[in-house]
Amino acid sequence: MEPIVAGNWKMNKEPGESRALVQRLMELVGDYKDRLVILIPPFTSLPSIGELVRNSRMKLGGQNMHWERSGAYTGEISGFFLKAVGCEYVVIGHSERRHIMGETDDMINRKLRLALEIGLIPIFCIGETEKERESGKTETVIARQIKEGLKDIENEAHKIVFAYEPVWAIGTGKTATPRQAAEMHQYIRGMIKKPSTILYGGSVKPENIDSLMKQEEIQGVLVGGASLKPESFTRIIRFE
Repeated sequence: MEPIVAGNWKMNKEPGESRALVQRLMELVGDYKDRLVILIPPFTSLPSIGELVRNSRMKLGGQNMHWERSGAYTGEISGFFLKAVGCEYVVIGHSERRHIMGETDDMINRKLRLALEIGLIPIFCIGETEKERESGKTETVIARQIKEGLKDIENEAHKIVFAYEPVWAIGTGKTATPRQAAEMHQYIRGMIKKPSTILYGGSVKPENIDSLMKQEEIQGVLVGGASLKPESFTRIIRFE
């Protein structure tokens, strides 16, 4: 499996800015081998970015989806809508959805099930808060998130991309050490038992990408702020 470099833009970049970013990124990155790049812009930018990457090696992903196929869910997005504009991936269970928007493990499980049913590849985010880590609950929290998230779909874990994102490292400038990240990846792999891709996320930047990717257990990264700048994201894509 190729290592994955996924850029989650969160609530940044209107459509014109998004298009300019990707055009510049493509110029800077040029041809590349042995890695899979996934762009995850806001919903409003998906159609135009989908057009840009259609004939490239870059893939498109959505930042979230609802657990129902359609219906009276104002402000939500259907996984079918994501597929219609070219998405192959969808982020599910990001810590900002859990801790700011109040998503529960049950909601996340329902989203994972539907994504798999309709042919989207979930990027399933898991991770502990700083308080949970300091109190020695990291493994307990991760185990619960995996167990509840994979309820009734354990046998399809190999179709899911897992993303270990310690909440205390997201957007804070703090980063788990390569060893800390690798240890948690190893723990996660032991829980899911089937071969699966596991990414690391949490203040990934040009300065730490090489040391992170030297860890055998880390098979890619989910990048936040550094993916909003073509130069920094290019350096991350071209990790050594």
